[in-house]
Amino acid sequence: MSLFPQLPQHDDRIALHNEIHARPPEAMAAPLAISHIVMACDAAEREASRHHLADLLREHHLPLPDAATIHLRIDVGRFRIRWELHTEFVTWTFQRRPDHGAATAAPDCALQVVPHGWLARLPGRLLTALHVGVLPGGADTVPAVPPDWLHEDTMVASSIAGGEGAAYTDFVLHADGFGRMLLRAGAMGPRRLGRMVQRLLEIETYRMAALLGLPAARGAAAALGSAERELAGLAEAIRSAERHDEAQLLDRLTRLAGQVESQHAATHARLSASAAYFELVDKRIADIVESRIGHLQMLGEFLERRLSPARSTCAWATRRQEALSQRVSRVSNLLRTRVEIEQQQSSQALLTTMNRRQDMQLKLQSTVEGLSVAAITYYIVGLVGYLAKGAQKGGSSISPEVATAVAIPLVALAVWWSLRRLHHRIVGESRP
Repeated sequence: MSLFPQLPQHDDRIALHNEIHARPPEAMAAPLAISHIVMACDAAEREASRHHLADLLREHHLPLPDAATIHLRIDVGRFRIRWELHTEFVTWTFQRRPDHGAATAAPDCALQVVPHGWLARLPGRLLTALHVGVLPGGADTVPAVPPDWLHEDTMVASSIAGGEGAAYTDFVLHADGFGRMLLRAGAMGPRRLGRMVQRLLEIETYRMAALLGLPAARGAAAALGSAERELAGLAEAIRSAERHDEAQLLDRLTRLAGQVESQHAATHARLSASAAYFELVDKRIADIVESRIGHLQMLGEFLERRLSPARSTCAWATRRQEALSQRVSRVSNLLRTRVEIEQQQSSQALLTTMNRRQDMQLKLQSTVEGLSVAAITYYIVGLVGYLAKGAQKGGSSISPEVATAVAIPLVALAVWWSLRRLHHRIVGESRP
C-alpha cells in the first residue's frame, strides 16, 4: 500500500510510459533460423491479421491477443513467433533452433515448421520476405558464408557491433521469393545479438517501406510536367490578355490549381512517409556500428549508393510539387489583382458618372424650385386678388389691382424663403 496520496492521472499516462518498452528486442543465441515477413495492410487487413494470429494460437491452446495488443511474441510448439502491428504494415517473424549447429552449414528455414495453409492466408500483400541465418563464429570463420547460400558477385558484408560479429547479404530474391542474410554471432552476448537481429530486420523492412514512395514520385512527374506547361501558357496568356479574356483565364487557372492541389494531396502522405522511413534506415545503419570486411562493400555503403537515387527522386517530387503550388498561387494572385484593379477602375468611372448625374439633378432641381416659386406665388396672389375683390364689394377702399400688385413680391419672397428652409432641413437630415 502506497504511503503517498493518489494523484489524478492523465488518461494516457500508463500507455505513454510503457511506450518506451514497446517492441523490445529479445535475447537470442546462435545457431538460429529466422524468417521475416512484412505484409502491407489497410485498416481492415491489419485487424484481420490479429484474428489470423488468434486462429493459430487457438489451435495451440495459447492465450489470445486482446483488441489493444499491437505486438506479441510467444512460443508456438516447434517455433517462436513475433507479431507486430504497424501503421501501414504487419510484421511476422518466425524463429526456431536449426536441426544442426555447425558453424559452416547452410542455415535452415524457420518456415519449414510453420503450417503452410495458415501461412498462405496471411492478410495483406507481401512487401518484404527475408530468411536470416544466425550462426556461431565471426568474420574469420572459414568459410564465412556457406557455399551456394548467397551470390558472391552481389554480396555485401560488414563487421558489426564494433567488430564482435559480422553480417552478410546479397540483396537478391532467391528462388523461393525470399532474400537471405547471414549473421555471424561472434562474441556478441544474447541480448546484444537480439538487438543486432532486430536492427538488421528493421533495415530491410524500412528500406522497402521507404521505396513505396518511388512509384508515387515517378507517377507525379508526368502530371507535374503537364501542369507546369499549362501554367507557363497561362502566364503568357495573362500577360497579353484583353479584359474580356480574364474570366476564361481565371477559370482555367482555378482548374489548374485544383488539379495541382489534388495531386499534392494524393502523394504528400506517401512521400512524407518515405522520407521518414529513409531516416529510420540511416539510423538503424548507424546503430549496427559497421566496419569493412576485406574488399567487400559495407551494408550502409551499398544502401546509400543504391537508395540515393530513389531518395532524391522522392525529395525532388516533393519540392517540385510545393514549388508548383506556390507558382500557381502567385499567378492566381497576379490575375486576381489585375481583375480587382480593373473592377476598381470601373467602379471609379461609375462613381464619376453618378456624380455627374447628381450635379445635373441638382441643377434641374434648382430650376424646378424657381418654377415652383413662380407657380405657388401665382396661385397665392390669385387668392389674394379674390379676397381684395370681395373686400371692395364690402366697402373697402383698396382696389383689387393694388392689393394684387403689393402681394406679388411679398408672397414670392415668403414662398422662396419657405422652400429654401425646407431644402436646408432635408439636406441636414440626410448628412451623417
